[in-house]
Amino acid sequence: MSASTNQLVAKGKTLAIPAAIAASFALGAAIFVGNGGVHAAAFTATPLDDHSVSALTSLDQAMEAVASRVTPAVVNISVTAKGQEHAISEDQVQGLPPGFAQFFGHGGQPQKPQIEHGIGSGVIISPDGYIVTNGHVVDGATQIKVTLHDRRILTAKLIGVDKLTDLAVVKVSANDLPSIAWGDSGKLQPGQTVLAFGSPFGYFQFSVTRGIVSAVDRPNPYSDDARKPGGFIQTDAAINPGNSGGALVNAHGELVGINTFIISDSGSFAGAGFAIPSQIVRTTAEQLMKHGKVDHGYLGISLNDVTPANARFFNLQDASGAIVSQITPDSPASKGGLHTGDVISHINGQKITNGSALQVAVSQIAPGTKISLGILREGKPMSVDLTVGQFQKQNTDVASKDDQDAPQSGKLGLAVSDLTAEARQQLNAPDQLHGVVIQSVRPASPAEDAGLQPGDVILEIDRHATSTASQFVDQVHQNSSDKDLLLLVWSKGNASYRTIHPDSQNG
Repeated sequence: MSASTNQLVAKGKTLAIPAAIAASFALGAAIFVGNGGVHAAAFTATPLDDHSVSALTSLDQAMEAVASRVTPAVVNISVTAKGQEHAISEDQVQGLPPGFAQFFGHGGQPQKPQIEHGIGSGVIISPDGYIVTNGHVVDGATQIKVTLHDRRILTAKLIGVDKLTDLAVVKVSANDLPSIAWGDSGKLQPGQTVLAFGSPFGYFQFSVTRGIVSAVDRPNPYSDDARKPGGFIQTDAAINPGNSGGALVNAHGELVGINTFIISDSGSFAGAGFAIPSQIVRTTAEQLMKHGKVDHGYLGISLNDVTPANARFFNLQDASGAIVSQITPDSPASKGGLHTGDVISHINGQKITNGSALQVAVSQIAPGTKISLGILREGKPMSVDLTVGQFQKQNTDVASKDDQDAPQSGKLGLAVSDLTAEARQQLNAPDQLHGVVIQSVRPASPAEDAGLQPGDVILEIDRHATSTASQFVDQVHQNSSDKDLLLLVWSKGNASYRTIHPDSQNG
């Protein structure tokens, strides 16, 4: 130990005695001198009275009341399924948040074909035995066993699965079961108390954790289909593998969400759990119970959120709404007269704050329903009436494009080329698509910061079409170096607006 350290310790000891004596007097301990030493009488802290901790005891009593009402309606689900040679493919894993694959019970590791067992949770939504859970909990199940709160184990029948929302309904043969009341997830606010119920890790059945709503309307984290609705509830109530399909309830004990995934480097709780809002769960479950499947509404558009960075390009006064970035040919949106660049602000009079909110709203509308969209076109309010179509999942495999050596200097840090017939074929780009292909992107450039990648097709710059590489270069150089650019970019089947700030240090 160094001299300086010895000195510090010594000083600490000389100060410790009077500090301890002062603390003892403050606590009411009796100190006396006898037989040549200092003695202290034993001290026992007395409990605080009810009045002193009334706020805490009231909170405890309230949470206990909620837990006692909700827990009987939460079940443990055990699934037997035929194993696959590969639990999950690299294509499926790519783009998922860290820990996502583990939460699905896979982990991305090759497995031999065998009988597999999985554990999840579920919520009884009707006294006659209907139970809602996550679709991935019962995916591929050959046998489903449900453990009720009274420890009865019943065999369940799969009623239906909706892959778009990752929800499923199973049913057990029983009556007079405790069920949970529906809550309104649309009224949730960040900071609001919520409780999460389920069977973490499959071993700890009927567990409850408490937290708050960290955020609402979180976007869809899946990478396989941009049309899947988002709107997730984020919470810091502990959610772990095995909690999938469990209940997220508000302070009234109402079901406001179904716990579905976490984002974590370890695959276990890291303070960021997500639940499907009851607005989606209730509509989906009711259709599964009635028809065994769900027919989702479909407009045929890709969307971007309005942000402070892009609002001025659309002549908007505030950063609210959903920007139409792409329209599928012969879709309801195309037939209804929507244009790329339109900003959707309302649907049937309901305000739309962002693209996720519109996706959620449309997905819950029955195909064939007539709706009215309030839009802003070049800043001018308009109304567009159209008929909602039926969602059909499309599997589009986009060919990857090899990186090519090309200049990467300039304001944006990218190199482009014409969209030739060969390039169109490699990218599987539709015939009606016109623009320039990104050949390469300079690391740490404005283009990379905006998420641009080789193989992306730039369709517009500052709301003006661009069709050749030379035209694109001219359009870039016409822009003042201190102003942002708005690019409309087609990538892997979907178009989106990207705001990019040019590098003034490059010509």
